[in-house]
Amino acid sequence: MALTAGIVGLPNVGKSTLFNAITKAGAEMANYPFATIEPNVGMVEVPDDRLARIQAIEPADKIIPTTFEFTDIAGIVKGASKGEGLGNKFLENIRQVNAIVHVVRAFDDDEITHVNGVVDPISDIDTINTELILADLEAVDKRYAKTEKLAKTATNKEAQAEFAVLTKIKPVLEAGKAVRSIEFNEEEQKVVKGLFLLTAKPVLYVANVAEDDMGDPTQSPYFQKIKEFAMTEHADVIGLSARAEEEIAELADEDKAEFLTMAGVSEPGLNKLIRAAYHLLELRTFFTAGGKETRAWTFKAGMKAPQVAGVIHSDFERGFIRAETIAFTDLDQYGSVKAVKEAGKRRSEGKEYIVQDGDIIEFLFNV
Repeated sequence: MALTAGIVGLPNVGKSTLFNAITKAGAEMANYPFATIEPNVGMVEVPDDRLARIQAIEPADKIIPTTFEFTDIAGIVKGASKGEGLGNKFLENIRQVNAIVHVVRAFDDDEITHVNGVVDPISDIDTINTELILADLEAVDKRYAKTEKLAKTATNKEAQAEFAVLTKIKPVLEAGKAVRSIEFNEEEQKVVKGLFLLTAKPVLYVANVAEDDMGDPTQSPYFQKIKEFAMTEHADVIGLSARAEEEIAELADEDKAEFLTMAGVSEPGLNKLIRAAYHLLELRTFFTAGGKETRAWTFKAGMKAPQVAGVIHSDFERGFIRAETIAFTDLDQYGSVKAVKEAGKRRSEGKEYIVQDGDIIEFLFNV
């Protein structure tokens, strides 16, 4: 699926360090603003313990996890909406992503320059959010004047629908709030999607805490401030140390386990971040099992069985007959496909079935 979460933030907050840890792609890091100019794109495996459990029950020759994209975007500064710094390039790059992972500095370090000279997470968040809001307001104002004229034509229902949405959005942006704070019905959502507004994108805040706080990010006063702000947007917050996560990513498995134990955590913070970003994009996972491979596949929440079959191959969707389906929870509980069948838990689903996260599916098709 060509969906990507864009990593954004002020310069020198740890975006590229985090990106390196996620993808091990070697994105450039430096202690000066705008070290990242062109966006770096990297594929990341989605950690999922269910794969190993399915493999244990229905052994295959190999295991293949699912993946999705992270994009590391250049840092932004105040005035970006007017072209300051790399503002125009930044705004265009963020327009191309599907969700925003907003990295916020939540640590003190005199050796790492802060673009504003002081660590203040809420001020940092406000700087970026304000620039995105101003960029959206400029776009909406231009569209508003044009659409208002078209909407006055009684037969132009499309323009009338768009103008109604713009009328709903404009005062919210003028009040300094993001478009994602507005509730839209299904028809309005379609219009909003076509406007390609920056603040309409879902957001996940990442508090980049000090290494000493990685075991329990909630102990950081900076983290608490970020969390309080995120609650006002109904957004989620992940706390991790980008520097520590990069170190962990480079370790051998046995050393990694020892590092995590010493830090008092059960898994890398990146695992939580990847899963949170995956769900922020409304992505879900289904599985195919046995034979040559046990594999996880990505689909968009709400997709029906034929569409999901098309994720594997277009022929599967074109010639879809039915989907023989087992819920992961049932396979885990009963311990074998045979036992699941005997319990009457294996289902034959048709074209209208909405696939659920964790479904293990065998598609039957004919072309």
